Amino acid sequence: MAKNLFGSSSSNPMLKEDTFKPKYNSSGLIVEGDVMTVNGAVNKTLLLFSMMMATTSIAWFMPSTFLLYVGAGGGLVVLIAAAFKPHLAPFLAPLYALLEGLAIGTISVMYATAFEGIVLQAVGLTFGTLFMMLAIYKSGLIKVTEKFRMGVAMATGAIMILYLFGWIGQIFGFEVAMLHDSGMFGIGISAVIIVVASMNLLLDFDMFERGEKQGAPIYMEWFAAMGLIVTLVWLYIEFLRLLSKLRD
Repeated sequence: MAKNLFGSSSSNPMLKEDTFKPKYNSSGLIVEGDVMTVNGAVNKTLLLFSMMMATTSIAWFMPSTFLLYVGAGGGLVVLIAAAFKPHLAPFLAPLYALLEGLAIGTISVMYATAFEGIVLQAVGLTFGTLFMMLAIYKSGLIKVTEKFRMGVAMATGAIMILYLFGWIGQIFGFEVAMLHDSGMFGIGISAVIIVVASMNLLLDFDMFERGEKQGAPIYMEWFAAMGLIVTLVWLYIEFLRLLSKLRD
């Protein structure tokens, strides 16, 4: 297993240290503009978000199950491809943003139809959490240590397994109660998932800074930006889920 960016061993292709190593020219020097910067990653994030909002608007005004499946399924395939081929992120990240917008727009319409005003509340909570976690990261109130990364990674993995069971349940006709229950237990599970998603924002911010410090190749700006967009989408959907449970 390779030693990853975060200082521990991992077989996860998204965390391999080689992914973040700079590319050198024939003279053994890094050419200016060929390495990742925080500002570059931030700009890429804003661009990806704008692209996602464009297709979100399309799905909002023309929602359909087809767009939902194309967006969610296609976005997942692109995300997996980027994990194994990060050097293709300049092409895959925009494609992911466009596809994910189709899913987000359709999902938003579904919730908006059932619960008035819920989308605006979820958007506000998502961006509020983003800025709060950025302030916490900058203040050093929560240190992104190796133990912290491992803890967040384990919690995120457990949640992904839970989601997997939920998706399997939808296919075979049974329901994972803790994901859909509107009682106190179900609300508590949603709250825990939101906390874990929020902690992932700290890892995203840390990736921006570590990529710059380690002189990661410039395509990692797109890769890191896509990672932040993934977390924000996850957080938004979980806020929709939590708010809907609180209204039931």
